[in-house]
Amino acid sequence: MALAFVFPGQGSQAPGMGRDLAAAFPAAREVFQEVDEALKQKLSALMFEGPAEELTLTANAQPALMAHSLAVLRVLETEGGFDLAARVALVAGHSLGEYSALTAARAFDLPTAARLLRLRGEAMQRATPAGVGAMAALLGADLAQAEALCAAARTDPETGAAEVAEIANDNGGGQVVISGSKAAIDRAVAAAPGMGIKRAMPLPVSAPFHCSLMAPAAEAMAEALERATIAAPVVPVVANVSAAKATDPAEIRELLVSQVTGTVRWRDCIAAMAAMGCDRFVELGAGKVLTGLMKRNAPEATASAIGNPADIEAFLKTL
Repeated sequence: MALAFVFPGQGSQAPGMGRDLAAAFPAAREVFQEVDEALKQKLSALMFEGPAEELTLTANAQPALMAHSLAVLRVLETEGGFDLAARVALVAGHSLGEYSALTAARAFDLPTAARLLRLRGEAMQRATPAGVGAMAALLGADLAQAEALCAAARTDPETGAAEVAEIANDNGGGQVVISGSKAAIDRAVAAAPGMGIKRAMPLPVSAPFHCSLMAPAAEAMAEALERATIAAPVVPVVANVSAAKATDPAEIRELLVSQVTGTVRWRDCIAAMAAMGCDRFVELGAGKVLTGLMKRNAPEATASAIGNPADIEAFLKTL
């Protein structure tokens, strides 16, 4: 049975995240302290206590989610003698989770990943003025339906002006997320039922992620990643935008820049990992969003999540 580790993206954060890990394990406390020091902020206090509105800010949520995931891994390594390079075949992460995956695989050190994610969150927030962009989740839609919907929504019917409506996430299991200018996404939500899409839900996000409106953020990340040290990962990373293995640091740098404006091809990532022999997927960190998606994308595989001390104990018993 080949094992893959996957790492969650934004939306999985919640006050209290990581608190029980920190209480139970010195190794987890060390991770949270390293991240706090790298960011010169007591991010761990925000994770453990909230408030939710502040934790949900993109610049906080991104490094917080990475910290929780890496705290789980650090505990597995110290308490269970777990060797990622020896036991895990592939790693992948959803959007910001790709940074968690790369850090788990030693391509980034922990302080570098924390600082990059803080910058990434701030750059994404700055890329568009508040209220200009929007995102929506399409439920009961396949990729072709979502692409047709975006194509129909891109033109302002009154002025004929072209606006942005693009695929942000192809999550699989009938879930596609679209992103772009608010007017175009509003038109898409209104038109979705008439195009055979079961449900279209506007998402409570602060910016239109993973679309061309994020170009200024991609430029900022290109500069930051050029300065960052990236090592060859000890386990191949399946990248969001290519749905293929990446091990070369120069390629990883390019893929992370492309990811800011590109589609997160999560359905294709899971299919690729399954095709490469992975039949056990374990989600490390906050929530169980990816575990739920896994049951729809790779029903023949086993899927579980590790986020707290009881999960860690249960997982180590299976090895």
